Amino acid sequence: MTLALLLRSTPAAEPVTLATGEPLTQHLEAQLRQAGARDVATVTTAAGLAELVATAREPVLLCGDDLVAHTAVLRHLATSPVGPTVALVLPAAEAGPGQAAVAEDRGQVVIAGSPGELGDAATGTFGGALKVGTADLPALVNAARAAAGEAGHGPVLDRVLTALARGTTISAHRVRLLVARRATGQRAVAAAEAEVAAVDSDAAELRLSVKERDDFFTTFAVSSWSPHVTRLAARIGLGPTGVTAISVLFAVAAAALFGYGGRPALVAGAVLLYLGFVLDCVDGQLARYTREFSPWGGWLDTMADRAKEYLVYAGLAIGVDRAGLGNGWTLAIAAMTLQTARHMTDTWYGVLHDEAARRAKPAGTAPAGGLGDRLSRASTRVQADTGSVSYWLKRTVVFPIGERWALIALTAALFNPLVSLVAVLVWGGLAAAYTLLLRTVRAHSMRVAVLSGVDTALYRDDGFVARRLGDVGRRLRQPGPLLSGVVGLAGSAALLGVALTGVRGVGLRVTVVAALLVALTAGLRAAVPHNGALDWLVPAALRAAEYVFVIAIDVAADVPGPVTFALLFVLALHHYNLTSRLEKHERAPLLRNFGLGWDGRLILLTLAVLAGVASIGIAVLAGYLFVVFMVSATAGWVMAVRERRARGASVDSGWKRIDRPEETTRWAAAATTATTEERDR
Repeated sequence: MTLALLLRSTPAAEPVTLATGEPLTQHLEAQLRQAGARDVATVTTAAGLAELVATAREPVLLCGDDLVAHTAVLRHLATSPVGPTVALVLPAAEAGPGQAAVAEDRGQVVIAGSPGELGDAATGTFGGALKVGTADLPALVNAARAAAGEAGHGPVLDRVLTALARGTTISAHRVRLLVARRATGQRAVAAAEAEVAAVDSDAAELRLSVKERDDFFTTFAVSSWSPHVTRLAARIGLGPTGVTAISVLFAVAAAALFGYGGRPALVAGAVLLYLGFVLDCVDGQLARYTREFSPWGGWLDTMADRAKEYLVYAGLAIGVDRAGLGNGWTLAIAAMTLQTARHMTDTWYGVLHDEAARRAKPAGTAPAGGLGDRLSRASTRVQADTGSVSYWLKRTVVFPIGERWALIALTAALFNPLVSLVAVLVWGGLAAAYTLLLRTVRAHSMRVAVLSGVDTALYRDDGFVARRLGDVGRRLRQPGPLLSGVVGLAGSAALLGVALTGVRGVGLRVTVVAALLVALTAGLRAAVPHNGALDWLVPAALRAAEYVFVIAIDVAADVPGPVTFALLFVLALHHYNLTSRLEKHERAPLLRNFGLGWDGRLILLTLAVLAGVASIGIAVLAGYLFVVFMVSATAGWVMAVRERRARGASVDSGWKRIDRPEETTRWAAAATTATTEERDR
């Protein structure tokens, strides 16, 4: 539940009324309850606010007494899935006397203050409403006390926001389609009330369920009609999770048809794949329309998206083999490995960018300069020019999920599964090279560390051996963590090269052991701070090293393609589980140590090769890891939901920091403005 606090700026003044004669403050109290507040209290001073918040144990929704808005605006703010703290932000031109101006970057309020203090850095004005999650309540108490102790003018809530922004990450909630105005005086209130009445709230909310910015195919081939499906799902009581389940069924059916082959089956599979993607968009739209957000739903959506895509790759591989077009499993394995490594870089680059924005000090801060800064400014200009050719090219060239589904569907329907897999690999490879190059240059200029603020061993996926090697590596002069990871990848790549030459017998066994020893050197830097400008690439390097090692064993030991695909599929789910929990600010997986770590898995695979049972070893490891993943995910989320219900924090949606250092991120809004196209669709 949520506690709402209405801050009165002029308690002794004549109450402002609406056209119905109802006092605005009374109307706001009713709106706050409709937005989800269990109770509404009135506060007149910053000191009183601090006293009330100090005893709160639930999210707090703060609202000024000068806000005239649709009830949906307050409901969206109260249920916002980003945060935990979110501020309503209006256009800078609407700033009134004493109201705080804000400067935003990547959806975060990086600084707040008077318009004179921010100057040209101001991008908006505070909208007079603020949701503060339970994790930030102590910071709110301190901000209220600071505002009470400072001499200043303007509404209490604006002064509190200014103080809160000095040390707390605040997400910005912009109003689109709906109406929100800060109005002082009877005339201004009447004008704002007329604007509110002129907008159909439900129709606006349905349109708002569609992302403001999406990719080309999704925007024009899906979102142009998917809101009708969203409304229908809401009317029949189908929730986002149910839509996700149906989309999975569509994707599985499409994969089966691709595997069966034949022109009718391929065309039908393409149609089902498209409809499954439509539903994949609808589940997010339905969540936004009905305000049914939860970490569990976001996690399930992410995991389902990846599972669907890789099952389609498997279906295409079967289709290639059945049609006698070549080795489809090799192509499917390569496509899955490439896409997983790309997603690892997407996740950590998004975290890096959000952290850089959080640290930004717009007022009086000179640009960093250099190529990276020029690229960043050029990217910002292109992103701002929505609808232009350059804007759509930039969003399309990176090969987002909508374009991947469209490419697979079209090539499968018009040609065959072989063309689909080759097209995915070619476009995906070019996109990976393009994004990696530009992001590396930009990240080097940012000089921001993010892995040093988390449980590094968890996101590296280190096992027992890597952690012990890390203890040894602390005392040695070794290359940085990224270079060590690249060396490990080089060892796996060398093993693959040797396997492709046809070496077998003793020579192969010696090469596998040597490659293992080279790969394990990445563990020597496991315990050192990952604070380099490019250390955000370490998880992706380790994922690539492990996956390439598995592929090399597949080639060397003639392991059946489906067996190797199964192991890599389960490994991908395991690693997506880690990054998805990072984005949702959830604790580590319940059975994290039972995953053995990348090092433990490589050691077991090496032993299987030495024993001459590589195929059996890969199959057993895949089955074991799948059981661990299912038990960990199921039991972990059941426990998390029960704990959240016990805390009574359902409205907070679980977007919180974990107090234990080993299970926390140092930033508060890593998922606020994600760069991955799949996040929270």
